[in-house]
Amino acid sequence: MSILKPFKAFRPVKELVSKVASKPYDVLNSEEAREEVKGNEYSFLHVVKPEIDLELSVDHYDPAVYKKGRENLDKFIDMGILKQDEAECFYIYRQEWKGHTQTGIVACFSVDEYQKSKIKKHEFTRKVKEDDRVNNILAADANTGPVFLAFEAEEKLNSLLNGFCTEEPEYDFIDELNVRHMVYPVRNVSDVSEIVKAFEHVESLYIADGHHRAASASRVKDIKASENPNHTGNEEYNYFMAVLFPHNNLKIMDYNRVVADLNGMSEEVFFEMIAENFDVREATEKPFAPKSGHEFGMYINGKWYALKAKNESFDENDPVKSLDVSILQENLLMPVLGIKDPRTDSRIDFIGGIRGLGELEKLVDSGKWKLAFSMYPTSMDELLKVANSGNVMPPKSTWFEPKLRSGLFVHKLS
Repeated sequence: MSILKPFKAFRPVKELVSKVASKPYDVLNSEEAREEVKGNEYSFLHVVKPEIDLELSVDHYDPAVYKKGRENLDKFIDMGILKQDEAECFYIYRQEWKGHTQTGIVACFSVDEYQKSKIKKHEFTRKVKEDDRVNNILAADANTGPVFLAFEAEEKLNSLLNGFCTEEPEYDFIDELNVRHMVYPVRNVSDVSEIVKAFEHVESLYIADGHHRAASASRVKDIKASENPNHTGNEEYNYFMAVLFPHNNLKIMDYNRVVADLNGMSEEVFFEMIAENFDVREATEKPFAPKSGHEFGMYINGKWYALKAKNESFDENDPVKSLDVSILQENLLMPVLGIKDPRTDSRIDFIGGIRGLGELEKLVDSGKWKLAFSMYPTSMDELLKVANSGNVMPPKSTWFEPKLRSGLFVHKLS
């Protein structure tokens, strides 16, 4: 059973929605956020990255940052920039980008189901990032950004969601990345009830993106429950805000890698070593984008190479070891280049496919990085397979586009 709960969202007034809606807090750094909000006092980045309104010397995890975020959220509400719906609603959130359409439902989801692994994960989280979101939620007393969830697509459920998109949307705007965002509130009581019942038979939901938001919501629930002598389990803090999409609606892009050096080897020795587990050829297509799984592009010294993993070099039946990100890590990055933990090693960085393969060439040609690897995108089927097995993917396995905007919905916890 999957629990979907309607809620009374705080939302932007229609005339300001395109100014309020911002990129998620974790896709840009503070310097980029400061630049992004120039000339836009309404940007929700003032709430989710409030350090941009403080002196540069202030640590990003200082209590003053979270206090400022709460002040900015309160100001948005007091000024009427955000207004709360009078009745509990669901919200259909549709995005269109480069011929791709994804239609999901904004709702609140059970922390208890998350804690019982009915809402499944596929990534580890880092405590410092969890702590940051815990402090953000506690200070704001709200979920200020949605978790990105998926369910195994069913024609009936897909049709149900799409059926609410026949009227004119309440929000309809195109952002600076040329993504069209449309929102359709579902207010009718019978429609709300129909949605609740429609998802009751869905056994599992899956976190596509937002593992730290979900983990921090779980911790906040435990904190608030322990502080509430009259805790019933029905309080708003027992739920977290998310957007739930059919898995076949979602688009995962490549998540590429750059590496700083050859681990002390000459290029000749390096090529000899990688040939043990990969068939290597110089690519005629430049830049080289892999056409299928277990194929990789490599850019070094102005040339592109195509690498194909040898069949005996990995276990095709293992849902994690058969992932391309695992194959590259276990058969090249770790044994050849000495990168044991890609989460902490400063010799590697990760480049979302939204930036294009030209960005890999630029970074290597600059001299800061020695070589780059282009990846074939992880699929949603692979993600579900890993999550269902109870395992986790290696870091930086998936890059979802388009991203969900922050500021379109706020879920108050009390």
